[in-house]
Amino acid sequence: MNIYFDTEFTGLHKNTALISIGMIAENGRTFYAELNDYDRNQVNDWIQDNVIANLLHNGERFMELSNYCAPYSCVMGGSKEYVKAELKRWLSQFDSVQLVSDVCYYDMILFIDLFGSAFKLPSNVNASCHDINQDIAKYYNISEKEAFDISREEMVLSLNKKITGEKHNSLYDAKIIKEIYEGINTSFERNNDIPSWYTQFQQEPINRTCYPCYENK
Repeated sequence: MNIYFDTEFTGLHKNTALISIGMIAENGRTFYAELNDYDRNQVNDWIQDNVIANLLHNGERFMELSNYCAPYSCVMGGSKEYVKAELKRWLSQFDSVQLVSDVCYYDMILFIDLFGSAFKLPSNVNASCHDINQDIAKYYNISEKEAFDISREEMVLSLNKKITGEKHNSLYDAKIIKEIYEGINTSFERNNDIPSWYTQFQQEPINRTCYPCYENK
């Protein structure tokens, strides 16, 4: 079972801390959790405006969303240990799990860190992550650097899909990853008919507003 996932965290540095994790399985079942014990001293203005502001359990909305973990879908907030326990339970419904993300180096490290080490991952979870940035590069016959700069939201629109939500919310971003992966891997042939939005991107690069774009790298 492919599990598409994304994380939000406190910055691109070795001491970064997990803020939220969003997952959606290929069958549509979801897991979303926000942590309440990350180091808030690491939150800069960019993280505050682009990540914290888009949390589901942020401010008053936290009071409106009590923890809800059904057998198939889960929305919750809590400590790192509590999130680990609920995530392990949610993952147990799948016989085998292949994780899929987008430029997933930090995402995978933070996922593994939830469980303590790669050796402590649930036995049904593969300790490797499939990266859709490489799929995008192959699909359009471009470099991975060029693929990285393509707007994921524009790609979803080109696939005639629409995802509601806010960018840099981890569950929303996980849904974007799922749509792109499924869209370009359904018939994985290099696309010679480049869509108009990509031609425009080559002429006038799109600002993806991603983590590497903020000044505190």
